[in-house]
Amino acid sequence: MVYECIGPDPDAFEEAVARFRAEGGKGLNVTLPFKERAYALADRHSGRAQAAGAANTLDFQAGDIYADNTDGVGLVRDLQRNLACDLQGCSVLLLGAGGAARGVVEPLLAAGAARLVVANRTPSRAESLLGELRQSGAIARDRMNRCLACGLDGIPRDSYDFVINATSGSLSGEVPSLPEGVFGPRTLAYDMVYGKGCTAFMAFARQKGAARAVDGLGMLVEQAAESFHLWRGVYPDTAPVLQLLRAELG
Repeated sequence: MVYECIGPDPDAFEEAVARFRAEGGKGLNVTLPFKERAYALADRHSGRAQAAGAANTLDFQAGDIYADNTDGVGLVRDLQRNLACDLQGCSVLLLGAGGAARGVVEPLLAAGAARLVVANRTPSRAESLLGELRQSGAIARDRMNRCLACGLDGIPRDSYDFVINATSGSLSGEVPSLPEGVFGPRTLAYDMVYGKGCTAFMAFARQKGAARAVDGLGMLVEQAAESFHLWRGVYPDTAPVLQLLRAELG
């Protein structure tokens, strides 16, 4: 097996996929900014990809292009398996309204989240995200009824079980402006960004009173394992992979 980065120019994604298939490629992982275009390329879509409207995994082994989205299940498995979190009946504040946020709404609801607030600096983007998910019908109506969209200044002033940062702010050291009280003594703050040491969002959350703050390295590993399972029919043991990557990051 060979797994390596292709990295096409932004205007050449479709051509790169076609060339990769023609050369005998069996599947692809897809990262930003190509996830929506990967979804559009596919002949068939998993329910997870339909719910997200984006794909991070393509499979060519049936002779067509099959699209899946493993981001959400990667997040949920990291929370449940690696961090021993119970999502049943929980309250979640999801920050951001881009592709990263879109991909985790359905899996969080399916895992049992009783309340999901999607908050974005531009409120209309959060409203559009939930509106498009409702209109698509990919997520059951009763689950969508647990969701609320708002701007950062409109976040209900409660403490949440989970505050998940789906923005890229930590990459540039930015943290969102959040109302006091969203981080409580039971809150786990989760930053989808990862790197060496503590991210800006993790430090911010701890300062504001979060019980725990973690990065998204576990999500990276778990979504990759789900993609591997799609391609190979085998689910890898993720614990040693996560341990090795964590050690390399220091």
